[in-house]
Amino acid sequence: MKSGFCPYSTGASSYFFHSILFPALNTPTLPHPTTHPSPLDILGQVFGYSDFRGPQQAIVDHVVQGGDALVLMPTGGGKSLCYQIPAIARQNAGHGVTVVISPLIALMHDQVGALHEAGVSAAFLNSTQTQEESSLLEKQLLRNELTLLYAAPERINTPRMKGLLGSLHERGLLSLFAIDEAHCVSQWGHDFRPEYRSLSLLHETFPDVPRIALTATADALTRQDMIERLKLEDAREFVSSFDRPNIRYTIVEKTNATHQLLRFIEAEHAGEAGIVYCQSRKRVEEVAGMLEDAGLKAMAYHAGLDSALRQQRQDRFLREEGMVMVATIAFGMGIDKPDVRFVAHLDMPKNIEGYYQETGRAGRDGLPANAWMTYGLQDVVNQRRMIDTSDASSEEFKQVMRGKLDALLTLAEDTRCRRVSLLHYFGEDSQPCGNCDNCLQPPVVWDATEAARKMLSCIYRVQQASGISFGAGHLMDILRGKATEKVLQHSHDKLSTFGIGADLAEVQWRGVLRQLIAKGMVRVDPDAFNTLQLLPDARQVLKGEASVMLREQAASASTDRRKKSTKTSAKGLAEASLNAGALERLTRLKAWRAEVAREHNLPAFVIFHDATLRAIAERAPQDLVGLEGISGIGVKKLEAYGAEVLRVCAGTA
Repeated sequence: MKSGFCPYSTGASSYFFHSILFPALNTPTLPHPTTHPSPLDILGQVFGYSDFRGPQQAIVDHVVQGGDALVLMPTGGGKSLCYQIPAIARQNAGHGVTVVISPLIALMHDQVGALHEAGVSAAFLNSTQTQEESSLLEKQLLRNELTLLYAAPERINTPRMKGLLGSLHERGLLSLFAIDEAHCVSQWGHDFRPEYRSLSLLHETFPDVPRIALTATADALTRQDMIERLKLEDAREFVSSFDRPNIRYTIVEKTNATHQLLRFIEAEHAGEAGIVYCQSRKRVEEVAGMLEDAGLKAMAYHAGLDSALRQQRQDRFLREEGMVMVATIAFGMGIDKPDVRFVAHLDMPKNIEGYYQETGRAGRDGLPANAWMTYGLQDVVNQRRMIDTSDASSEEFKQVMRGKLDALLTLAEDTRCRRVSLLHYFGEDSQPCGNCDNCLQPPVVWDATEAARKMLSCIYRVQQASGISFGAGHLMDILRGKATEKVLQHSHDKLSTFGIGADLAEVQWRGVLRQLIAKGMVRVDPDAFNTLQLLPDARQVLKGEASVMLREQAASASTDRRKKSTKTSAKGLAEASLNAGALERLTRLKAWRAEVAREHNLPAFVIFHDATLRAIAERAPQDLVGLEGISGIGVKKLEAYGAEVLRVCAGTA
């Protein structure tokens, strides 16, 4: 039987779910109870949590009552509970199955497996299954034996699936639609997927079935597009704080990116799990090889690899500790591994939404994590080229994408708190965090008005003298008075700007140019060999009517002004309070959990999160009552694993 098939869900009806919450009712002769567990009961008894977080309860209550909702909640904020708990509550009330539209079938197995571990009947329907397996699941649905069904957006639009949904609707068994990663519907979003556009049919075909759309990142433009495309004009909007206070944001000037990355990992995250994003497949392979050569557990992941190999590597990342995944943006959506301690970008993303979504994959467990990025002038050039040379995009689209890129450049060059800048982009006010690179080591700001005028004047003089524009390297040779063959060939050594910038190193001039591009005074023309051109905003500086304050750049490319971190690792911080006995119990518990996870073919965190194991180790329970109330232990997990956990804690297993 294929791994994509979900045999655990066979016969798992809503009646079975009641038997988990209310064992005394587990007899076929008794009628269903007239009252059902409240959302708070479900949160505690099924998922093992005592309290809702942030707006979760308001969202859950609204959806349980049949309201439409648009939910913006940061990665790690608990979005899945916002539709899983309503799915259970509405199924108990006789409304039938909740259909979850998820963009990646590769991750559905773990999502469904986690629900099974909690005692919830769930399945997925996708192309990995045989016709026989799909037919069996369809029959289960029509018998009202499933609480949640996961399907990809491509599947929803097939005639067979439309027919199945229609049959469920006719029987009153279509309870709720949950659209995960809903930003994929918007052309303004960072991960647009055309197949999401077909999801408007859900409202058109089943207007009485409530819908909840969820995403971790969407600016105002993307949010409005989501509302229009998904027909959610009457939906209630729930927008959580975008703040992830446990993540430290750091952006450094790119000198030797791979060596900078290696130093960063060795200094702050040795032996810990992380994700490294690169722009190209070739770069991914190179960096993964470099990390492996340095003795790290690292793998490459990109769309050019065979799908089976990608799945194998994704599974290893989720299941093994201390693994570093080097990837293009093809990797990451839906990854809910809680102990990713860092996300690093060796190349600048396209926009803040993408950056925020990717960095948000770090520290989902709430423990300290790092979002680290290195970028330079070439990153700016590359991103602008990709926007300007995109044949498939309208000029309106390109203009919006340029604006989004400019916002990310502003974040990178900003001297203010990174968190303040990042949250401001999403319309949220905040105070300096005291935890980002700019707060911990405030950058030196200098009056670069004269340097800016020299650079802008040089661009102007070169174009005036030659009738054509030139690239960054040539302009800096002129400024620094380097009589190269190209400079002499075009007589640019005769210009008044030749040698006027000899007081600054090349790396400093690159910093000036990069920031002038970020400030909208200079543009790189990809259609003219990446030559530099002045923009209207440069005029005031050239006329002496405006000053320019810039971040100070290192005079030497080898200089790294960042101090070596002396902080304790997240693992060390979390376990520092445990005594010797508790640490010994924790070690045994982790070994036991790993064995159970292998048997179930699931990531270890699906069985129990690290925080749950630490709480067990610290409490040292003597009986099942001692395990009750520990966060992450619901009724089903207590029943399934309680006795084994007690034996492990006692050292007899």
